[in-house]
Amino acid sequence: MTDHTVDLDKHRGMAAQKATDLRRALAEVETNLKELRERETALENQLLTVPASSWPEAAAKARYLLNIYAASLPSEDTRHRALVAALFDDFARLSGDS
Repeated sequence: MTDHTVDLDKHRGMAAQKATDLRRALAEVETNLKELRERETALENQLLTVPASSWPEAAAKARYLLNIYAASLPSEDTRHRALVAALFDDFARLSGDS
C-alpha cells in the first residue's frame, strides 16, 4: 500500500468524467433540496404553533404565506402579482422600513 491517493477521474474518458460530474451535482442538489424541505417544515411548524406577539410578527407570517402564493401564480396573472407587491409595499411602509 502507498500513502498516495489515486484520482480515478483522471483515468476516465471525457464522457465518463462528465457523467460522473453530473451525478455528483445531481446528488448535491437533491441533498440541498431535502435539507431545504426539512427547514421549511420546521419553520412552518413554528409558524403554526407559536402565535405572533406583535403586528410585525404577524406581517412576517403573512409575507411568508404570500411568497408561497405568489410563487404559484402563473406569469400572466399580473393583477394578482401586482396586488401581492402592493401589499408588500404596504407592510414595509407601515412597519417603517424604507
